[in-house]
Amino acid sequence: MQEKGEGRPVLLLHGGAGPDSVRGLAELLAARGWRTFTPVHPGFGGTPRPEKLDSVRGLAEVYARLLDEPALEDATVIGSSVGGWIAAELALVAAGRMGALVLLDAVGLASAEHPVADFFSLTLDQVADLSYADPDAYRIDLSAMSDEQKRIAAGNRESLLVYGGESMADPSLKERLAAVSVPALVVWGEADRMVTPEYGREYADAIPGAVFQVIERAGHLPQIEAPDALLGSLEEFTDGGS
Repeated sequence: MQEKGEGRPVLLLHGGAGPDSVRGLAELLAARGWRTFTPVHPGFGGTPRPEKLDSVRGLAEVYARLLDEPALEDATVIGSSVGGWIAAELALVAAGRMGALVLLDAVGLASAEHPVADFFSLTLDQVADLSYADPDAYRIDLSAMSDEQKRIAAGNRESLLVYGGESMADPSLKERLAAVSVPALVVWGEADRMVTPEYGREYADAIPGAVFQVIERAGHLPQIEAPDALLGSLEEFTDGGS
């Protein structure tokens, strides 16, 4: 787990793209008076995954114990993609130990009208096309990756499948979200086609009192494509409340 900055605590949970996908946001938050804690989910980033740790809810229970640490008292929990799903589960199992919930293009909700794209059937180019407002700026060249980078990427993919399943959804989550009692902000990239803004609206509607915001010129990872706009939304939410 990386720790940066001083000030209000933030637990920052990465998605299937791995910890690198939120490190820039951690640095921005640290520079603006936040103390950020960015763990690596077991199995990602080349780390081992205990065999019994095989679900999003299980990960949430692990992080619930982390919130018992004094440094993370009343923390804002921010989750991206599958990290958002973990954060949503965390808001249910540790509501009294966190201050606010922020979901960034989260998965986890079962939606008949706006299902999550079938990530595991897509090529890397197709993933880029669906994930970014400007896909050509973020395409991955496999031939340029080292063997170690390929090993880590394969481990990330395998762990994502173990935790989230092929559907990346839990049919029971939508109903259970009605019990979320912390202030919640749901942020979506306007160009996200992996998990559409309509899906994001469903997510926000399932959480009592949640604020829903769409960020222009961003896709599935607004923290990468539109970090300043995202930071503005986060600061407005946490400073002004929901």
